[in-house]
Amino acid sequence: MAVLFGGRSAEHEVSVRSAATVIAALDPARFEAVPVAISRDGRWRQLPPGALGRVGAGDPERLLPLLGAWAAGEEKAAEDGEVRDGEPRGGSVALLPAAGAGLLEPAAGAGRSGVEPGSWDVVFPVLHGPFGEDGSIQGLLEVAGLPYVGAGVAASAVAMDKALAKDVLRAHGLPVLPFLLVRRDEPFEDVAARVEAALGYPVFVKPANLGSSVGVSRVGGREALRAALARAGRYDTRLLVERAIPAREIECSVLGNAEPEASLPGEVVPHRDFYDYRAKYLEEGSALLIPAPLAPPARERVRRLAVEAYRALGCEGMARVDFLLHRETGELYVSELNTIPGFTSISMYPKLWEASGLPLPRLVERLIELALERHALRASLDLYPDPGEQAGPE
Repeated sequence: MAVLFGGRSAEHEVSVRSAATVIAALDPARFEAVPVAISRDGRWRQLPPGALGRVGAGDPERLLPLLGAWAAGEEKAAEDGEVRDGEPRGGSVALLPAAGAGLLEPAAGAGRSGVEPGSWDVVFPVLHGPFGEDGSIQGLLEVAGLPYVGAGVAASAVAMDKALAKDVLRAHGLPVLPFLLVRRDEPFEDVAARVEAALGYPVFVKPANLGSSVGVSRVGGREALRAALARAGRYDTRLLVERAIPAREIECSVLGNAEPEASLPGEVVPHRDFYDYRAKYLEEGSALLIPAPLAPPARERVRRLAVEAYRALGCEGMARVDFLLHRETGELYVSELNTIPGFTSISMYPKLWEASGLPLPRLVERLIELALERHALRASLDLYPDPGEQAGPE
């Protein structure tokens, strides 16, 4: 199994942590992990054979320095995982045409790393954010004819775009908060007037295409709005402005293809104003309540809406569905779907499934099974029909 990690997005470090968790959860008797690091400048490099064994592949904390350094483009990754003289080195991976093997082949002149890309049985793209979670990698893997974990091209692209996703959810009758989509180059006075007329303050400002709460701000007035738009505009040209409510943050994990299932819901209690990037990854103090302290009817409503949202966007494999529960009215709103949710030690997606009776090693196995199942189903379709067959009877 090729594990793609790192990547060119602002969530590079989170991806490295997630990959370490996924690799550590694999049963070595059933799976051979082939870590493929993608650097910030877009270079693909397989780790050398034996590197995982030297650091202890079953321990994500020991894997982190090796994976992080390799994704940063350093050959001598970590003291325990360095490439020693006389041992095979990892090979660069180039995106080249390859007869009968898809698009992924070692670059000309690069060292061979023991496992050729053409021999990958399945790919786990542990890539958060743009260039990984937005349908781009999924499209490449579809063209290459490789099975992969997670949602397909269309579902990945729509879920990544918060504005498009909300439009689809709303069209399916699912509850979403009022929002506006604005362009980064719109005159500020025009944007402020639109926001104040349609939403009022406070509001959240977000890049339309990003995750892990990168570039997200909560603002309570016009001057703060100006700064928040500039901040979000560093990451995207399309910005989402959404009404802020006094809310509890509820999350639910969904797993499956044609018959998806929802986990027990959990609740995030941030120690900051909201669950931003610092609260998620850099600071301690936020609490994850698993299961969420909800009455049974509310718990089942979360699970039902999670599956409905998953189906509305056409997701397969996995997704984490995030909700906002109004503290005063009890109204529940779908916030967003993450088609490649975090797999770090503090991530909700695997924690919720563990609380629901599916431990991490079995969860990873199930995701691989779902990837192979979907690939086999697609392979059974007639993707190249004879034009003559489409003419119909005379």
